[in-house]
Amino acid sequence: MKELSLHILDIVQNSLSAKASEIEIRIIEKTRDNLMSIQIIDNGIGMDQETLLKVVDPFWTSRTTRKVGLGIPLFKAAAERCAGSFKMKSEIGKGTEVIIEFERDHIDRAPIGDMAETLSLLILTNENVDFIYTHIFNEEKYEFNTKEIKQIIGDVPINQLDVIEWIKNDIKQGTDEISGVTQ
Repeated sequence: MKELSLHILDIVQNSLSAKASEIEIRIIEKTRDNLMSIQIIDNGIGMDQETLLKVVDPFWTSRTTRKVGLGIPLFKAAAERCAGSFKMKSEIGKGTEVIIEFERDHIDRAPIGDMAETLSLLILTNENVDFIYTHIFNEEKYEFNTKEIKQIIGDVPINQLDVIEWIKNDIKQGTDEISGVTQ
């Protein structure tokens, strides 16, 4: 995939299929350590150890509509291609945690992509799921939590288009500010 945000979207779709009601996405960039870490944590149904070992096999999938599952194996390969690593932990009834690390300035590392667009799409189509997004760039931190937004807007649906547009703009502005991007 051309952008890491598309890999993240794919992993989050797995979390949604696992009936997660809360999904946390963390992106941590440390320029001094030349490290980028992406963590996706859910409270879904989890997996047993046998399934956990199988999910990195591109010729295994739990889906019945096709015979391959490329999302996790492609993300793992992307990390390893960039002197990084892929770890996955899961426990039945507790959820799953995916941790991907990259050499941040590796020539083959894909760009992060449009996380504001990715998150707003996820919120638009999954209004009953809580999303927590944290992006750390060196010492700067941006956090977004749909639970907080839902409290502020009260009875207004979080997937109402003007709310989604505000969310998208807030995420873009917040992540631009921490990374020093000027508009």
